[in-house]
Amino acid sequence: MSVKRRDSKNRILRNGESQDKKNGRYIYKYYDILHKPHFLYSWKLEPTDKLPAGKKDDLSLREKIRLLQKDLADGIDVQGGDMTVLQLVKRYLATKTGVKATTEAGYKTVLNILEKEAFAHLPIKKIHTTDAKTFLIKLQKEDKRSYSSIHSIRGVLRPAFATAVEDDFLRKNPFDFELAKVIINDSVTREAITREQMRKFLTFIKEDEYYRKYYDGIYILFHTGLRISEFVGLTNSDLDMKNKTIRIDHQLQRKSDGTKYIETTKTNAGTRMLPMEDDVYACFQRILANRKPPLVEPTIDGYSGFLFLDKDDRPSVAMHWEHYFKHAWQKYNSIYKEELPLITPHVCRHTYCTNKAKSGMNPKTLQYLMGHSEISVTMDTYTHLGLQDAWEELQRLQLEFSKKEMGLRVVKTA
Repeated sequence: MSVKRRDSKNRILRNGESQDKKNGRYIYKYYDILHKPHFLYSWKLEPTDKLPAGKKDDLSLREKIRLLQKDLADGIDVQGGDMTVLQLVKRYLATKTGVKATTEAGYKTVLNILEKEAFAHLPIKKIHTTDAKTFLIKLQKEDKRSYSSIHSIRGVLRPAFATAVEDDFLRKNPFDFELAKVIINDSVTREAITREQMRKFLTFIKEDEYYRKYYDGIYILFHTGLRISEFVGLTNSDLDMKNKTIRIDHQLQRKSDGTKYIETTKTNAGTRMLPMEDDVYACFQRILANRKPPLVEPTIDGYSGFLFLDKDDRPSVAMHWEHYFKHAWQKYNSIYKEELPLITPHVCRHTYCTNKAKSGMNPKTLQYLMGHSEISVTMDTYTHLGLQDAWEELQRLQLEFSKKEMGLRVVKTA
């Protein structure tokens, strides 16, 4: 008859359980499917045991064993939970093949940030929802990272942990929560400007000795809603001046090392044909007439004939136009007492969308013109309309009603 093993308190130890005779810590040994040994440790055998002085409180050994057995019974890969957050993220990103260069650059930025964080070197099984929230709060409060930066980081961590759940490494995704309820959204909303503000800015650009050369381009951005990357990517062949249309099927991008490249539109819906209104048509006519052919026509990924070139006869990119806008806006505000809000190429796009919404354009038509993949993005513009917009719409409807009433009276009198 075998002798039953006992701990220092004379309690019978079960299979796999043992106690270190030197320090009194309890140990549980088990094997995975490859017969590789693994261990659980605790200073307590049962939950009711008194914790030794100076030791950090933790689950008792038998509580840990019960959780382990439950995980194994439910098919949870308990060893998978030992991988670190960083390893999990790298494992997830390895599956993201065929993404756009801009997306890949974003992934690299997130990886660079995580590599320097202690949080990223913790095993994923140790990460709970509270830990995830605390990490994101730390990024904002201590590291002073912006909401958009944290949004990008969580945008990688959340799906990475989702794969851990799908692969049975974890039971629950600790990042499955609403970000805006955890950290403060301190990002500056790029609001549309009013028609009057747009008129003032365009008038200033048109009359300024230096910035007048950018007038046609800025006017087009305000009156087409083009993304700036779509705008700078325009070539001669994208314009059908006979039928007054603009073909949008690519964008011009720039990498951090300065390399320029052509990319497909942001979404499938971004590929579209846009009609030119007469004023936009006139702007393109002047741009084509004033474009001086360079000695060597630059070609990028098979595309040539770019409408907008820099001083070195190379295609201008978003960064150039963002600088033009910034300096022109700063000059305007340094001259006039009544300052304008920040105006950027994206503000032009948002202003165009808002003005079309205010004019009563069908949301589906506006979705097509903007190249939005989801109608919800377009409808969000309508939800940003305020009290003044409501008054104007009511007055417009009242005017239309009055005209109809007047027409009926004229008919009855006749």
